[in-house]
Amino acid sequence: MYPIAVVLVIGLAIAVERWMFLTYAKQSNKRAYNQIMPLLKKKDYASIVKMGQNGGAPVSRIIAAGVVRMAESPRRDDIELAMEEGVLEAMPRLEKRTNYLATLANIATLLGLLGTIIGLIAAFTAVANADPTEKASLLSQSISVAMNTTAFGLISAIPLLLAHAVLQTKTTEIVDSLEMAGVKCLNVISGGSVSKTRNVDR
Repeated sequence: MYPIAVVLVIGLAIAVERWMFLTYAKQSNKRAYNQIMPLLKKKDYASIVKMGQNGGAPVSRIIAAGVVRMAESPRRDDIELAMEEGVLEAMPRLEKRTNYLATLANIATLLGLLGTIIGLIAAFTAVANADPTEKASLLSQSISVAMNTTAFGLISAIPLLLAHAVLQTKTTEIVDSLEMAGVKCLNVISGGSVSKTRNVDR
């Protein structure tokens, strides 16, 4: 049961760290987006690029990548590809270590089953050499201890699986919000770049 306890502690530590990281990322993205939109409407692209270079929010880096690409090519497709690349770069940091929780849950379950099997083997071995009057009592006690290992493995695995599902949902929400923010900013950027191109043509 001690290895299962170690697995549980590691899994809970990862879950808490990922929850704090994702919560901070969501809040920082919201703040950065609220700062970027007025700058986009004012066409203050230099400030947006500076935010992307100095800011820690993924959304600021994504929008800054689109602005930099706009300076090289005003085509909407090129700007969109640059933003999609920024989203792909942000995803590994958001998904980091989350998949470990499912693996740790499976390990906890398997350790519980292994402990039960080892316990039963030890129980029957002890019963074989025990006094006949004590066999029933000794067998029931040994089986009870062995089954407790399986129960503890399941008790450890279920919260880890729940944490994995919650964190995956939270990560998906953040990625979706990044894509949505990218589309909204892209519409503003492409609108500004189109009008700028028309003015140059005239």
